[in-house]
Amino acid sequence: MKVILLSGGSGKRLWPLSNSARSKQFLKLLKSDLGYESMFQRIWRMMEHCKLNHHTYVSTGKAHAEIMKKQLQERAPIIIEPDVRDTFPAICLASTYLKSLEGTDLNELICVLPVDAYADEPFYHVISCLEETLTDIQFDIALIGVKPTFPSERYGYIIPNKINSLNSPLSKIKYFIEKPSKDEAKKLIEKNALWNCGVFVFKLGYIISLLDEMKIPTEYEELYKIYHTLPKKSFDYQIVERCKHSVVLRFDGLWKDIGTWDAFSETLGNSLFGEGLISDDSQNSHIINELNIPIVVSGLSNVVIAASPDGILVTEKRTSNEVKELVEGLNFRPMYEERRWGTYSVLDFQQYNNGSCILTKKIVLNEGANISYQYHLKRSEYWIITAGEGIFVLEGKIRKVIPGDYLQIPEKAKHAIKGITSLEFIEVQRGTDLSEDDIVRIETCWEKTMKLCQDE
Repeated sequence: MKVILLSGGSGKRLWPLSNSARSKQFLKLLKSDLGYESMFQRIWRMMEHCKLNHHTYVSTGKAHAEIMKKQLQERAPIIIEPDVRDTFPAICLASTYLKSLEGTDLNELICVLPVDAYADEPFYHVISCLEETLTDIQFDIALIGVKPTFPSERYGYIIPNKINSLNSPLSKIKYFIEKPSKDEAKKLIEKNALWNCGVFVFKLGYIISLLDEMKIPTEYEELYKIYHTLPKKSFDYQIVERCKHSVVLRFDGLWKDIGTWDAFSETLGNSLFGEGLISDDSQNSHIINELNIPIVVSGLSNVVIAASPDGILVTEKRTSNEVKELVEGLNFRPMYEERRWGTYSVLDFQQYNNGSCILTKKIVLNEGANISYQYHLKRSEYWIITAGEGIFVLEGKIRKVIPGDYLQIPEKAKHAIKGITSLEFIEVQRGTDLSEDDIVRIETCWEKTMKLCQDE
């Protein structure tokens, strides 16, 4: 069996900590024995414990590729989606990747697993036993349904055709209900309905045959080129709800979606992250603060206050599911990003009437990490080294840099930097296009960059 971890999404449900570049699954707020980890890192740890990691692939968007590489540390192949679409296009692309580039047999069982859920190890043991569980079962798609613990309005529900004996937790699927009202959810639970946790299991050949029927390319490189034309629809809606031969495997243990601040706060080990204070009469309230100023909560219960360079959110937990819709129209650039080499924070941005812009960043480069050998077409840059030591390259010339050094990088000038130690510097960009798109990368490997400099 092959496992595909789906790690997409725009990241606005946990705004302002999550954004288009740092989605919710990468936030390191979940407590573990070794400190704090992200949703993705927690799931990967569970996959390793259940020995599922050796046959696992990760599907993620282009905007998340660098942070994914950093958190994954090259422990699994990454399938990069060229555009943000939905789960149907993502699963199609991953399926053709397995067929075309990995040579996976069409009879191979494929399990698709989202990374934004919270479950303990028994859930992943169920995943690891799927091949054995589904042996001799006739199906096109199998799902895992979780036994509800309360009538939730946040989840989709699977209504089984019948509940088999306890010795056989498999049932045929009768129909689906998406996010019912609380009263409807109570009635569904009385009918033995299960929460749909977004796990899909199928044979690779089933999806490939569906792509053939839909006149969609089944070769990876061809599908990649026309990916932007695929229907922007969920796999549930496009495939699962239309499938006539589907089964559900009941799971009775701990599982919950932590896609909203209300649900996410339930998994946090502490009520305070960062600078701040919560008064004794503020019950069940949380502060998550990434800013260098304190936040104080007094006399407010059941609220979340989240602050980052991207903004500040104050919400009652019961209404936190509305955050995504509220901030949908906010199109500011991300003010904080985590990259494979470190992090950056935007300190200031100014745009002038003549079309020129100035952007100021604080960049933290990890020890031994490097920024790619690159140049910009529409901007110049000015760097001031504030802490640490590094090696700087400009147009093939190499020099060591220390705190206090000032570096000027003209438009189209090739440059790179590596941290001998952890290195911090202030970057001021000036030009007409200060987006991340105005980067022409020549080489990301430092050793190859050094060789290019020697040749120059």
